[in-house]
Amino acid sequence: MSQSEPRIHPLVWKAQEQLAQGRINRREFMRYATLLGTSVGAATVLAACGTPAAEPTTGQTGGTAAPAEEPAAAGGVQRGGTMRIAMQLLLLDHPARLSWVQGANIVRQTNEYLTETGSDNITRPYLLDRWEASDDVTTWTLYLRQGITFNNGDELTADDVMFTFSQWLDPEIGSSMLGLLSYLDGMNSVTKVDDYTIRLDLVEPNIGVPEHLFHYPAVVLHRDFQGDIVQQPVGTGAFLLQEYAEGERAVFTRRDDYWRMGEDGESLPYLDELIFVSIDKDASVAAMQSNQVDSMYQPRPSDWQALRDVPDLTVRSASTAAGFLLRMRVDLEPWNDNRVRTALKMCQDRARILQLSYFGEGDLSLDAHVAPVHPAYADLPIPEYDPEGALALMEEYAAEMGLELPLQVTLATKNDQSEPEIAQALKEMASPGGFDLQLDITEPNGYWDRWTEVDLGITAWAHRPLDTMVLPLAYIFDADGNPVPWNETRWNDEEFATLLREAERTLDVEERREIMAQLEQIMQDRGPIGNSYWYRVWNITRSEFQNVVAHPTDYYLLYEVWKQA
Repeated sequence: MSQSEPRIHPLVWKAQEQLAQGRINRREFMRYATLLGTSVGAATVLAACGTPAAEPTTGQTGGTAAPAEEPAAAGGVQRGGTMRIAMQLLLLDHPARLSWVQGANIVRQTNEYLTETGSDNITRPYLLDRWEASDDVTTWTLYLRQGITFNNGDELTADDVMFTFSQWLDPEIGSSMLGLLSYLDGMNSVTKVDDYTIRLDLVEPNIGVPEHLFHYPAVVLHRDFQGDIVQQPVGTGAFLLQEYAEGERAVFTRRDDYWRMGEDGESLPYLDELIFVSIDKDASVAAMQSNQVDSMYQPRPSDWQALRDVPDLTVRSASTAAGFLLRMRVDLEPWNDNRVRTALKMCQDRARILQLSYFGEGDLSLDAHVAPVHPAYADLPIPEYDPEGALALMEEYAAEMGLELPLQVTLATKNDQSEPEIAQALKEMASPGGFDLQLDITEPNGYWDRWTEVDLGITAWAHRPLDTMVLPLAYIFDADGNPVPWNETRWNDEEFATLLREAERTLDVEERREIMAQLEQIMQDRGPIGNSYWYRVWNITRSEFQNVVAHPTDYYLLYEVWKQA
């Protein structure tokens, strides 16, 4: 492996010019430069040189982890202690098949990612030392850090990464990575260069490769992994899995020979033990109030209201591209008719739904899976609540199909976040639009077991940091003409897919925003989803725990968290 200093990609210099001209802001430059392989430290220097005098700079520093959100307590870090977290524990088997963040929050304690996108939405190398992209962004070279070992003593090498890619790209595994990495021709596009270097030869250019490597099913597996992470919890992570009982609890202990060093010069992590307890949200709130747990996963708005003023608890928040998507199976009646899809979307009083279900803590959405926090988001008008217009469309559809209104349809969802409030509000708002919504609201398992199969549902989608990252996960078909694993709506629009590929290879943020405007408009006009808002997330943790961050994707990144005595 060459140990020479990585070059600065030529497009980074162009971005620096755009920054100096005020055409992009500093955050956009940092994201762009780091995705093209520039270290955070070097990108910070380039940003300082290119930032207009009127724009203040921030004290961003290099490193693999996101900067802490608050200063460390006086006296430096302390070691030891247990952190107790309330979070539902569902079935775990193959990490590449994960379709919910809770499972990833378990797996990420033992297994790690090639990259890490921090709470600041900037992606950094993690198990990778660095990456380099060709000028046309069709070839990506990934350089592994050397000297990292798995918890069974084996060294991490390119063989492990090659095996992991083979799992992601195997249709039999059923990983959402298959759709996300659709710019690869299977393992034909993945080459082991040497023991610490892997090359990706893309069929089509794509700027998002580093961020895709932090998609939550993308943990690196040992080359001998057999398919069940509970039975074989071998990874490079900071903790060791001692117990996993679905629906009950998970227990981790610190790993003594972890490869990263702490501020005190000794191996991370600082905590001795992690305990996840599987209890519902109401019980989690009570447990937080009575000091039985130290943190709870994904607090609901009502939980935030109940806990935000409790002494000894710290509340941190983050804006996201996470939402509760009203999704329709376009291969089934009546959702195969765009008039019906459009009519239901017109029945959203978005501001009211946001207030009723989330205390107004979010950003209004426009029925496209692109959010204001995304770098190339196009700010199109937010559609108004229009039940009269919806009814006109439904009357036209009903007359043509020989049906009577209201049209009775079943709306399925789960009950652990704000979905019930959204569903009830939508039921009332859609009534004057010609719909009779019957609600089918279950426990999370009851929905996640069938989330890709229900005719009409509300699915919680987690945050993705890049505008082009979620769209290939959920709204395209593969080369064989089949929906990718997470295409729950079965929507396939040729114009949309073509524009998406163009957006994925368009490096200039301004140019990509023009394409994104077209993609957003297509989803508004004939897409398979409605969405009233993008919600904020909160991390609520006992104040004695330091170095805690609110990650937009509700990730528990605990290797540097420590407990103040």
